[in-house]
Amino acid sequence: MSPENKPFRTPGQLIQKLLDDRNWTKRSLAMVLGVGEATITRLVGSKQPVDADLAIVLEEVFGTPAEQFLALQRDFDLAQARLVAQPDPGRATRAALYGDLPLAEMIKRGWLNAENVRDTENVEAALIRFFGVNRAEDIEVLPHAAKKTEVSQPASPAQLAWLFRVKQIARDMMVAPYSPHSLRSALPKLKTLMVSPESAGKVPRLLAECGVRFVIVETLASARIDGVCYWLNDSSPVIGMSLRFDRIDNFWFVLRHEIEHVLLGHGRKAAMLDAELEGDRAGTGPQVSMEERAANEAAQEFCVPSSSLDAFIARKAPFFSERDLIGFARVIKTHPGILAGQLQRKTGRYDRFRNHLAKVREIILPNVIKDGWGNVAPVEI
Repeated sequence: MSPENKPFRTPGQLIQKLLDDRNWTKRSLAMVLGVGEATITRLVGSKQPVDADLAIVLEEVFGTPAEQFLALQRDFDLAQARLVAQPDPGRATRAALYGDLPLAEMIKRGWLNAENVRDTENVEAALIRFFGVNRAEDIEVLPHAAKKTEVSQPASPAQLAWLFRVKQIARDMMVAPYSPHSLRSALPKLKTLMVSPESAGKVPRLLAECGVRFVIVETLASARIDGVCYWLNDSSPVIGMSLRFDRIDNFWFVLRHEIEHVLLGHGRKAAMLDAELEGDRAGTGPQVSMEERAANEAAQEFCVPSSSLDAFIARKAPFFSERDLIGFARVIKTHPGILAGQLQRKTGRYDRFRNHLAKVREIILPNVIKDGWGNVAPVEI
């Protein structure tokens, strides 16, 4: 069997075998290489590493590929390093936290009390407070965390961080006791607010009177969150929204979507976390869960009844004029932007009537407990 096929653990062992096969002494190799015999002794005894330059020289002398010497050296170095390495159980935790959470953004938003991400000691302490745990290992965005926040779909660490911020704010809110009857009775009142962007500012108070905690938290850049529904103590519903799309149609669709989750009791066992709630995820196809399908149907019907929208499209397709849009919006007593949004969804023509998609964020924010856009909600962590 050739030396290349022998199981060697170190490059020194391979060198010694090559010497033995040729009946060479260490002094012989030293003379060939033009180095001292002590150098060869260190190489054979694995006291001196074989680098790339030496591996090439040895290849010339023995005809053994340089890669074999370097591979043995690499494996030997790694084995030696493992013998002296000190295990650090926290290293994997820090890798997950620093690699997956948008820490710089959370610090900037005032969620974490730390100077910057390099302030590792304070960052870790702030994360423990933020997630309400006793140890960093128990932070719920970690795969091995003992306690897990139940969510309706797989959630990214950024999305879970956003959800925790909503929870921090909602738990300290004061609202009336929740009444399903009151919330359902409020739907016609909400419907009357859809005629103008300015009326959206009345939504937070109306929900509070029904016992729904309504919170606005600006999304984190990588979260792409639209809204969430969950319950406090199984008796107090919470609706969180991000208003990441500042459009009247999106606001009312997401709001009514989350209200339907509340009315159907969704979110008691697992928070109904809604991300990217547009396009296919705003539909009712087989890829959409039963709970989300029900919420989507309710939101679509609330914004523009399907029968009315289908009849309008049948009459006017493929040409829709501004006059037709405004006139139909008046008939169904809604803002043209809400109709435009539903028409875009139905026809796939998102380039039409964009000028009617009025902004509502600045109207809503002064009337709601919010976090983001330069505001930091004062909460006890």
